[in-house]
Amino acid sequence: MTSLWMGALVYQLTMKTSVCFLLLAALCCGQEMTLLEHLQVETLVEPEICYPVSGKGDTLKIHYTAKLSNGKVFHSSLSQNPLVVELGKKSVLFGLEQSLMGLCEGQKIQITIPTNLGFGKIDLPSVIPADAAVMFELDVVSLKKKTIWHMMVNDVFPTLCLILVPTLFGLIALYLYKMAYAERPSRKKAKDKNSKNKPE
Repeated sequence: MTSLWMGALVYQLTMKTSVCFLLLAALCCGQEMTLLEHLQVETLVEPEICYPVSGKGDTLKIHYTAKLSNGKVFHSSLSQNPLVVELGKKSVLFGLEQSLMGLCEGQKIQITIPTNLGFGKIDLPSVIPADAAVMFELDVVSLKKKTIWHMMVNDVFPTLCLILVPTLFGLIALYLYKMAYAERPSRKKAKDKNSKNKPE
């Protein structure tokens, strides 16, 4: 009886968890798309052959100049080494990382990042006021496409987990459920069998 109850419970939890996870993923994607609508990207220079383009897992080297909406420059990489960004690692501002998707080597863009995709409520006196929109002029110095290993780790493995983990829990729940309902020989049949096996 306990195994029946456990099997049914695990099965129900697995189904509910899978549905909740999918709904949460859809909701997050919807919110992300809404946020990205406020990100303004303007192409300043685009090479004649703009291929390949950057995507998740790729590594970019970029030079940038960061300004406030009034034009005041608060940081620049032009006097330093280029900034190295691996897309998908969330190592830079969300709005900045999203604007680096779909770019090619030699491309220059200007982006305006609203506060909710930038520094938000962070207040750095005399540098960046709270709730400030920021502008970046970006120059893609180099683009290194992701390797097969990066593709496996960033794309294939998470997708497999998304599919296999709920499936595995579902199979375990189904197995427990079937085990609980497995036909057991009655006591009478077991007693008759034992009496037949006894020597006369």
